[in-house]
Amino acid sequence: MFSIEHEFDSTLITLVDEGKTPLQEDVVINAFSECITLEQFNPRDGQAQKVVLSIEQLRDLAAALDLPEGVYQIRPNHNDET
Repeated sequence: MFSIEHEFDSTLITLVDEGKTPLQEDVVINAFSECITLEQFNPRDGQAQKVVLSIEQLRDLAAALDLPEGVYQIRPNHNDET
């Protein structure tokens, strides 16, 4: 299950684990125009852990989900007129 909320300067996505136990803590993804943050509460130390990804890292992660093992580099298509 997940929820999506549009804030003033970001989009907030919360992923809720509904699988078999043991369940993981919710993951909160905050998408800003310049970066993406992922936060998850760590019950062992009682603090939230945060990871910050650049937009390019998020693009690479999305591409990597559908590729086999290997090393890849996404290059801009110079034929695009954008």
